[in-house]
Amino acid sequence: MPNREITRLTLYGDSISGNCMKPKWTADLLGIAYDWVEVDILQGGTRTEDFLSVNPAGQVPLARWPDGRALPQSNSIMLYLAEDAGSELGPADPFKKAQMMSWLFWEQYSHETAIAVRRFQKHYLKTPEDQIDPQLMARGRRALGVMELQLTYTDWLVGDAMTLADIALVAYTRVAHEGGFDLSEFPSVERWVSRTEAALNIPHAKEAA
Repeated sequence: MPNREITRLTLYGDSISGNCMKPKWTADLLGIAYDWVEVDILQGGTRTEDFLSVNPAGQVPLARWPDGRALPQSNSIMLYLAEDAGSELGPADPFKKAQMMSWLFWEQYSHETAIAVRRFQKHYLKTPEDQIDPQLMARGRRALGVMELQLTYTDWLVGDAMTLADIALVAYTRVAHEGGFDLSEFPSVERWVSRTEAALNIPHAKEAA
């Protein structure tokens, strides 16, 4: 991978990963030209010597630029792309920006660690239900409940328009059913998923399946 010629922004990711889709959707929405390199995480694509030489954490997504810069972590990549483009996906108001950041931190700590993990085990690893940690369902439902409470009163997570917080959280929420979560129990979240998918011009997850 280090020997690959980089002529413009290059995003490395696995299309089954919500984390990898976040910077891709952000770049698409902002009209940023990029090359996409598919990396199969199930086949150990992030554990090769070549990949680890660029990202020692052995994770995707990863962004690289022709000048040699490389940036890992989905939310960091999204933030950089939006700020570099001067996009309102990252609010200019300091307090709204802090609110957006709080959702980004919460997404990685309380949402992704339950909903994405359960989805990966159930949908991709085909782990039997009785072998999946029951706390993942409980924690995932609590996370969806937090979102439901917010989205009962607002169309978006921060302010009056979509921000990076919505992009980050829709990534795994839209496919939560693949982890056994029933979004019909969270109607405000379900409507928000459809609204965010439409804003990003991506197919509705259940219809795409």
